[in-house]
Amino acid sequence: MTTRRIIIVGGGTAGWLTAAYLSRALPAGGQPDGWAITLVESTEIGTIGVGEGSFPTLRSTLATLGRSEAEFLRASDATFKQGVRFTGWAGGPTPGHDADDYFHPFNLPFGGDEPGLLPYWLDGGGDPQRPSYADAVTVQERLIRAGRGPKRREDPDFSGPMNYAYHFDAAKLAVWLRDVATANGVARIEGTVATVTRDETGDIASLTLADRQASDGSAPIAGDIFIDCSGFRALLIGDTLGAPFRSVEDILFNDRAIAMQIPDATPGQPIAPYTHATAHEAGWIWDIGLPTRRGTGCVYSSRHMSDDAAEAVIRRYAGPAGEALNIRKLQFRTGYRTRQWIGNTIAIGLSAGFFEPLESTGIMLIEVAARMVADMLRGPVDRAAIDAAARNFNRQMPARFDAIVEFLKLHYCVSRRTDTAYWRDNRDPASWPEGLRDKIAQWRRRLPSRFDFVMDEQTFLPPSWAFILHGMGFATEAGTGAFAGVSADSQAQARDAMAAFAKVRQAAPQAVQALPDHRSLIDHYHRN
Repeated sequence: MTTRRIIIVGGGTAGWLTAAYLSRALPAGGQPDGWAITLVESTEIGTIGVGEGSFPTLRSTLATLGRSEAEFLRASDATFKQGVRFTGWAGGPTPGHDADDYFHPFNLPFGGDEPGLLPYWLDGGGDPQRPSYADAVTVQERLIRAGRGPKRREDPDFSGPMNYAYHFDAAKLAVWLRDVATANGVARIEGTVATVTRDETGDIASLTLADRQASDGSAPIAGDIFIDCSGFRALLIGDTLGAPFRSVEDILFNDRAIAMQIPDATPGQPIAPYTHATAHEAGWIWDIGLPTRRGTGCVYSSRHMSDDAAEAVIRRYAGPAGEALNIRKLQFRTGYRTRQWIGNTIAIGLSAGFFEPLESTGIMLIEVAARMVADMLRGPVDRAAIDAAARNFNRQMPARFDAIVEFLKLHYCVSRRTDTAYWRDNRDPASWPEGLRDKIAQWRRRLPSRFDFVMDEQTFLPPSWAFILHGMGFATEAGTGAFAGVSADSQAQARDAMAAFAKVRQAAPQAVQALPDHRSLIDHYHRN
């Protein structure tokens, strides 16, 4: 029985999450159709490793690893995340609020992901007492503002009454994932890749490490499948195989960030159960709460703001303590590889592509890629199957990246801000992808339709688009009079909608009472 070999180049979150997942999803070496997994990483090559947020899909991914949620929370200094709060993006007061402030919650609207209550909420646009769209269709905004956690202590691992994701320390998460993966049989080799050898077909055949000389008896590291998790270096997919890179910097302008960790001022202070994204003149600031500190960072466009000005923005945001805190400067190319699987080599993580951390798509893309690879490598796999899998992967992953580009740009293009060149440039339709221009043009007249989305390629379901559009106060004629007919059916539909809004209003204070304070919930997990 021949054992097939997967070689992963690069550790960090991408490498170790991929290794941990594949070690559980695929049969181990020595079993029928099994795979032996080896990860090569160098301690000399750093990782991005700033505090990070995630997407709710991470719960199901972690659940496959065979470890408890409490272990994960403790090991990675994790907290719960129930959505994103946006401040200063709309350019004026947002519906339901006196300030420029709205939420993108993770819960689906009452009734599911169909437009459902949206047209009725739009019909109430003239009511000054109308709640925000998120507050009208889900209890989660009320919970978030009350500082509640998404679950109770007695709820099962990775589940609860509210939809949720996590915030965590990325460096500690990678260490925990490494321990999980190696316990599941993944072999770890420490070293820096010096040479990459290809066979007569052009596939990668083996790697040679700089610190493993032939004289000491160490052979090249051979494999059947190679996974490039080497980060921005893209050592295999880019440097060796020359996969084209599609820049989207003409659409998403942000290309730099300055990260800062802010220690808690007092022990046991409240932890926000959401990512706070605060817009500034040339980008935005992330703020995530961890058990003993906050991870913050200024994301900006170098075409619209200097590095010194960006540093001043984040230090000013941190307050008086910010003057003495260390910072970390990051530069990134915004875009993705148009071919992410070439021959026997697959790019996952930063080597495949990167967008600014808005909406936390980075780790989710690692999860999707790892799941696809696992599905495509199960069972007997010959060359024809590998080539077919590569074509499938190369259709789906770039399409998913494109869909994310549109969703991220949505946050900027419907803003009413015109105070700086950055916001004016984002509002200019010339910087919008064609698909997004078409959507916006239609949605000013009608409700979004399922035909606007190819669901297998979407990371964000239609309700997420609605939370952004109508959180920002998007101007649309859709919904106005849509169900204002005098027929018995239309009257019944309107009554049902009003009853649904009432149910959400009644359920919200009950949920606030039923769910624990976020800080106390985190303290419980970290103590036990």
